[in-house]
Amino acid sequence: MKVLETEIEGVRIVEPDRFGDARGWFCEQYNKARYAEAGITADFVQDNESFSAKGVVRGLHWQAAPHTQAKLVRVIRGAVWDVAVDIRKGSPTFGRHVSVTLTAENRRQFFVPRGFAHGFIVLEDDTLFSYKCDNLYCPAADRGMRFDDPALGIEWPRIGVELRLSDKDMRHPGLAGIEPWEG
Repeated sequence: MKVLETEIEGVRIVEPDRFGDARGWFCEQYNKARYAEAGITADFVQDNESFSAKGVVRGLHWQAAPHTQAKLVRVIRGAVWDVAVDIRKGSPTFGRHVSVTLTAENRRQFFVPRGFAHGFIVLEDDTLFSYKCDNLYCPAADRGMRFDDPALGIEWPRIGVELRLSDKDMRHPGLAGIEPWEG
């Protein structure tokens, strides 16, 4: 497994090893000890999946304390462009983001630590997205921010279809309207 550091401390891209032969391939998607050696020590307690069409935008989301979540995300089928935004109070990289394209073919995983808003845009129809969380979801702690807030400077890919967001995601405030994460 290869772990790539990003320009924001704690956010990592993981490239699991794949072993193949004439029968197909095998890939270890998660091994707690190996990930801990790589600095990913989250104790995952919940797995989620989402299935979406091209043009769906999910996010930017996070959970407020004490229900904050770190996430390890990947694509099982299809492709997404994934984003993590630093919302940690007092962080030198507050409001900055890291992005990565995740596909079934590249097998990349994206580790999003606590204190980050997370979201993605679906690049292909019939995309199956999977994520491990280190805390259980709590509806009362659900928070969000506008994915397209100009203050974030995120250049979302133009994919040739109308974007689709939930009503809730369209009503979220921009960066200036959120309460920064305190951990």
